Amino acid sequence: MSEPNSASGTTRLAAAVRDMWGELSASERVVAQYLVSAPPENLLFASAQELGAASGTSNATVVRALQRLGYAGLPALKRELAAGFTSATAPEERLKQRIARVGHDLDEIKDRVFDEAAERLDQCRRLLETDVLKQAVQTLADAREVVAYGVGASELAARHLVLKLRRAGRRARFVGATGFTMADELLGLGRGDAVVILHPGRRLREFTVLTDRARAVGASVVLVTDVPTGPLATHADVVISAPHTPTGITAESLAGIVVMDTLVLALASLDEPRAVEASHQLTVLRGQLIDRPEPRPRKG
Repeated sequence: MSEPNSASGTTRLAAAVRDMWGELSASERVVAQYLVSAPPENLLFASAQELGAASGTSNATVVRALQRLGYAGLPALKRELAAGFTSATAPEERLKQRIARVGHDLDEIKDRVFDEAAERLDQCRRLLETDVLKQAVQTLADAREVVAYGVGASELAARHLVLKLRRAGRRARFVGATGFTMADELLGLGRGDAVVILHPGRRLREFTVLTDRARAVGASVVLVTDVPTGPLATHADVVISAPHTPTGITAESLAGIVVMDTLVLALASLDEPRAVEASHQLTVLRGQLIDRPEPRPRKG
């Protein structure tokens, strides 16, 4: 499956508006007309609130219109529009355009970052269905060991998961190797393990090799990805959608980290005594590592 480019993203938007026009409310039609008439780069860097103001509606109407048009949310639309932009434009040029769009006003910069973060997390929360969350948590609960795999920007979320799982009394290890080095890491993967893959949507051979190895040895696979309908998803036991940033304004791993926090807290609730004991042992060990000042002798 080929990645969409900006032209196909614009075409897809126009087709969705045409096909769904009769199903849209009056205010949603206003939003739809604005979306198809605005330059793609304007949509790419705009928040739902800004699009609502520009179309004379509201941010809630923008979100409803996008959902009616078949998008999971504004980040989903931006991702389609951004694909061609990011592949055809050098990183330094994309940075220049981001800065040009945001400007130098500190309040504007703050609003841009927080608005995009809120949009991504809101979409992630809506996409994470309770049944999927329950299945993912149970997969981790049943695992002999959890192996978290992440490369590049996704490494942060994978390491975060391992750290928190260990603090909850679970066996976990991080793998971030690529190339031939990865083969050594896969030797320890066995039946009853669970592999959590932080997949950013880029096609790396390592992801396929890892899922194939997990299947071969009887390990489960939990896929956390920006492309939940991609080829890799067909080889996973559980697929969780974690929208990535289409603009680069917020951290790529933001949604993934929040998903990891959700999984660990839910997992700890299944076995509270284990989590509490692990927390106690962590506190004890930390205490042993703290240099305490020698008591001062009392003056006679």
